[in-house]
Amino acid sequence: MTLPLIPLTPTPDLPLDDVALAMQGDRRAFERLYRANVDRVFSVCVRMVGDRSRAEELTQDAFVRAWEKLGTFRQDAKFSTWLHRLTVNVVLNDREAEGRRRDRHDEGIEDMDSIAFQDVRPLPVPGLSLDLEQAIATLPPGAKKVFVLHDVEGYTHEEIGEMLGVTAGGCKAQLHRARMLLRRMLTR
Repeated sequence: MTLPLIPLTPTPDLPLDDVALAMQGDRRAFERLYRANVDRVFSVCVRMVGDRSRAEELTQDAFVRAWEKLGTFRQDAKFSTWLHRLTVNVVLNDREAEGRRRDRHDEGIEDMDSIAFQDVRPLPVPGLSLDLEQAIATLPPGAKKVFVLHDVEGYTHEEIGEMLGVTAGGCKAQLHRARMLLRRMLTR
């Protein structure tokens, strides 16, 4: 008795999961995941680094890293959440590496946390005024991350908590802080 072959393309009665296929080494499935997520990954990168060309490089780095680490995806969260966390880590690791490179070349450079968003002009976000963009750029790093992830990107507090390794309550507190600071800055 011969078992029937399972088709490799989705059919109405047999939806195939691109994540599962990509985890098995299917490059076409990973390409579909790339296409479905590249805009969001780029958006995260550009908001974190403020430089479109650097964000493009980091977007590619994030997807290379995702391909390499796909086997570590446990499927207990959404793939997009896992990919976002991986992207944030790629950007943060790049920032740390850049800081080490600067330290080797520039004696007396400031701490990376204090210069992370210095001299970075926020990129235009459709629907946001320039004043709001400038105000967001001045938020403390934790409050800015949570504000952008929640109010701009649309993640839930639970997803943000998972990405940043904090509680949902901590995210809510940071979001409240960000909103209060923005309100104060914008009503001057």
